[in-house]
Amino acid sequence: MKIYQLHYQQVLKMSRNEAWRFFSSPQHLNTITPDFFTITPTSTVPEEIYSGLMIAYTMQAVFSWPMAWLSEISHCASGHYFIYEQRIGPFKFWSHEVRLTEQEKGIMLEDIVFYSMPFGLFGSLCHKLMIADKLADIFITRRNYLEQRWGVSELNVDSMNQ
Repeated sequence: MKIYQLHYQQVLKMSRNEAWRFFSSPQHLNTITPDFFTITPTSTVPEEIYSGLMIAYTMQAVFSWPMAWLSEISHCASGHYFIYEQRIGPFKFWSHEVRLTEQEKGIMLEDIVFYSMPFGLFGSLCHKLMIADKLADIFITRRNYLEQRWGVSELNVDSMNQ
């Protein structure tokens, strides 16, 4: 099983509290993703996320087919970071850490993602032909939206092991 890793960093001109309120709320996901990727929370989400919180979604990403996604906030330090992991969804494994670190010029947003594809060689082929590019599009759209809304002090985008 191949494990892929994505790592994106962006320093935004915003406070830690503002960043936490924005990034920890699933209500903002459609705002920061491309049009081909639609996310609809299907469970109630409290004001504050916490470790152990389960969130159910319907997603449309590939060929506009609706897919169920159930994620768990596996780790959470309010204002600093959270990790959500797929429990039910299209990937064999998915873990996405959102980390907020105060910098001199704002907040460093880091997205650290580890994932693997299902279906063996067929999944690897789908990754190569489509999924890797779709994931890159999601993070590029996110970066551009955030830059326009808050301004970027410094930008460093890395993509590893694709």
